[in-house]
Order: sequence, then C-alpha cells, then structure tokens
Amino acid sequence: LLILPPFLRPAPYTSFSFSLQVRPMLFPSVSLYTFSFGRTEVIDNTLNPDFVRKYILDYFFEEKQNLRFDFSYCFLFLLHRGIPGKKCGTIVLSAEELSNCRDSATMQFCANKLDKKDFFGKSDPFMVFYRSNEDGTFTICHKTEVVKNTLNPVWQPFTIPVRALCNGDYDRTIKVEVYDWDRDGSHDFIGDFTTSYRELARGQSQFNVYEVINTKKKMKKKKYVHSGTVTLLSFSVESEFTFLDYIKGGTQINFTVAIDFTASNGNPSQSTSLHYMNPYQLNAYAMALKAVGEIIQDYDSDKMFPALGFGAKLPPDGRVSHEFPLNGNMENPYCNGIEGILEAYHQSLKTVQLYGPTNFAPVVNHVARYAAAVQDGSQYFVLLIITDGVISDMAQTKEAIVNGAKLPMSIIIVGVGQAEFDAMVELDGDDIRISSRGKLAERDIVQFVPFRDYMDRTGNHVLSMARLAKDVLAEIPDQFISYMKSRGIKPNPAPPPYTPPGHTHHHTQI
Repeated sequence: LLILPPFLRPAPYTSFSFSLQVRPMLFPSVSLYTFSFGRTEVIDNTLNPDFVRKYILDYFFEEKQNLRFDFSYCFLFLLHRGIPGKKCGTIVLSAEELSNCRDSATMQFCANKLDKKDFFGKSDPFMVFYRSNEDGTFTICHKTEVVKNTLNPVWQPFTIPVRALCNGDYDRTIKVEVYDWDRDGSHDFIGDFTTSYRELARGQSQFNVYEVINTKKKMKKKKYVHSGTVTLLSFSVESEFTFLDYIKGGTQINFTVAIDFTASNGNPSQSTSLHYMNPYQLNAYAMALKAVGEIIQDYDSDKMFPALGFGAKLPPDGRVSHEFPLNGNMENPYCNGIEGILEAYHQSLKTVQLYGPTNFAPVVNHVARYAAAVQDGSQYFVLLIITDGVISDMAQTKEAIVNGAKLPMSIIIVGVGQAEFDAMVELDGDDIRISSRGKLAERDIVQFVPFRDYMDRTGNHVLSMARLAKDVLAEIPDQFISYMKSRGIKPNPAPPPYTPPGHTHHHTQI
C-alpha cells in the first residue's frame, strides 16, 4: 500500500507517468488499484521499463487517497508475481496537475460612431458576449456595464476565465452583440460582430477593430456600411494558480491544535467526561485531532506541531491559562507528529486542573503572531480548536478573527459534546461575514462542525472519521488561494521531477 506524499498526490485531472527499476524480469506490467483503476501496457524484455500509459485521478485535499500498485511479469504466457517479503525493485511515480485551461483574460473595448437609438439623446450602449457551443448555439458569458448618452463609449476593463469565453478552444467563435439600453428592458439592437480568442490575443491592432453589423438594416438599405466600430484597447492573460501549485512550489502548511480544558468537560477520571481516557477507544478530542491531523500533517515537511491548551489551572501555583503548551515547554511547544500531540494531551490531563472560562482569542492571537511574521506565501497556518462549550470571549474572538483574516491563516473549530453551538455557527461566517467594531473580515477563514453529527445514535462510535476530516478541511484550499490572490503572491516554480540514477525520465505534457 502506497500513501502518496503531497507533492505526488494526484490533483484534479492529474496525469501520471510511471517508470520502474526492477530485478531481472521479462515482460513486466503494473496494475493501479483505486477500485481497480487500470493497467499499464506490457513492456518486453527490459529491467527498467518506462511505462507510457497515464492515468487521470481527481485530487481532494481533504481526503487521504491511498493507491496500491501490483506488479507482475509474463513468462511463457503465464502471469507471475514477486516473492512475498522480498524487495523486487523500485517504482518511481511522477504526477502533474493538468491545467484544464486555468487562464483568465482581461480586456477593454471602446466603440466609435455607434448608431443613435434614443429620440431625445444619443445611445446608452452596452455589449453582450456569447460563447459558441458544439451544436452551433450560443451561451451568454459576459455583459459589460452601460455607458450613458454617448455614441463613442469606452467600457471598463473586465476579466473572464478563458474557459468561460471559449471552453479552451482558441478558434471557437465568440459573438458580441451591441445594444442601446432602455429602462423598460426592451433594449434596442445596434448590431453585432464575431471574433475568436486567438484573434483577441493579438491585442490592440488593426485586426481587432470590428465593424458592428445590423443584418436587418443592411438588407433594407443599399448604402448601409455598418452601425459603428468596436476596438479592442487592451488584452492580457494571467494564469489562475491552484492550491497544488503553491504546495509544489514549497509552501508549508503549519498545523496548530488548541484543546479545551474547561471544567464543563467533566472530571477526566470519570467515564462521563469528554476527556475520559478509555483504554480501548479514543475520546472525542483525540478522534477529532487524529481525523484532521492525519490529513494535514502530510503538507508539513518536519511534522512538528505546536499543541496548546486553554481554560485550565496550571501547576505549581494554580494560575489560569488560556494559552499553555501541552508538553509543558513554554519555549518549545512543538510535538512530534500527531502521536506526539496525543501523548502531550494525555500527560496534560494528569497535571492540569480543568477550570474556565472558554476563551478562544488567546490561541487565535497566538497563531496570528506567527502568521504575521511570514506573509510572503512560504507558509500558511491552520489552527484546529476542539471545544465543548459556549464561548466566553465572543467580542475578543471576533476581533481576533477579523484581524486574522488579513493573515495567511485558517481556523477549524470542532465542537464536542451536546452543548448548543450557535456562537460557533456565527464565527463560521458562511451566511453572514463576521465583523468586529464595524469592520468586516477580509476573508472567511473559519469552518465549524459539531462532532456529534459524525457519531452513531448511541454516541459511542464515529460513523466516518474520513467524512469528518473531509467536511472540516474542504474549505482550506479556497481560503488559502483567496489569501495568496489578495496579496498578489505567485507560487515558486516546482522542483524538477526526480529521476533515479542511470534512468532517463520521459516527461509528456498533456
């Protein structure tokens, strides 16, 4: 079973090319299983087959996607497999994200001497762009603003995905209709023209001055020339970067966990407590941590994670803290992997006294301080807060989140237990963007889920750890991209693909 590291995990519409270095075998082949996904071609008589056949898989950041590869070789028309437990060679797997036409085009137009349509004025022109379909029909894809009372309008620049404009086919017809706007919605048709993405990409030139033709008018009037001209003033293209572009370019995801140690969780030594350490089963805190952490840890190269607690009295003096390290080391709160966090969590339960209140702002501000120090796109911070109760410092937490929305960070909140979590839903901000002191959050950076939604009716068993991880992590890539885009940060180039010694790497761009 091969678990792909992030830089090799399949992306949306990602192609794979396989090369294999193995011990002596004849006619090797490999089968790729994701529910029996496919099989490579057979390559004759070689110890170093470089398979050409590629596979396209969908990538999901929020899921662990396991792949299994089975190798076999043909000898005298029989299929043979390797010796169990014995190393039979090395597989080199390369993956790339297919672009799927991710460019966006920004363009600006003006018009000259359009037909006068209004009785008391000139015209109020606007343009409508249509993409042609395979069946010859047209689909509207953009409408400009209306420029009032002029026959020589200059429209504002606009940006549109190339995919929406021509479906990635640069020679497909683009139809543009020009109208005179009327208040009652019965806009007057001035005329139209056609072009293509390839023509527009030439930019400002004599090739991008178009005569606006009104066919009905042309049929009626012998001396009709046109109803004005439309000129392309500027044209530029920019690639839309994806989450994986940044990961491949070296951006690290820094994961921090903060655990609620308030008294409302119950005495950890009693089985009714949410912190109870059952020797046979993880409690809700540990399950939530494990479900989310095991996905996100693959995007952090050193797998050292800060782990914090809040709402407890600490030894030796019993002071209440809302930002203490689970490992007891104020100078170095980092734990080694998810197992290290779980171990530190178990130890903390033995040394601290559960208390209160439930304050989030200190741990949010803790991560925000680190995020504020690295705003160049090289790092992104994800804070997982696991809590059982009603938040006590709502105003301060809102302010911390609004400030954090300007930084490279996201917050995941998992609510455990049976409390009402109305405040958490408000922090989530999916319906109404969170605000503080009249200031709206720049981005939505919070995702909340109640843990009980993933339990069976008895409340004892998690129905799907994978679904929990999927639901809490699904928004991270978009939140990540929204930050990078708002700051104009582009990903670094990906390193060259790995090639084993003495093995030629054949790379095909799709």
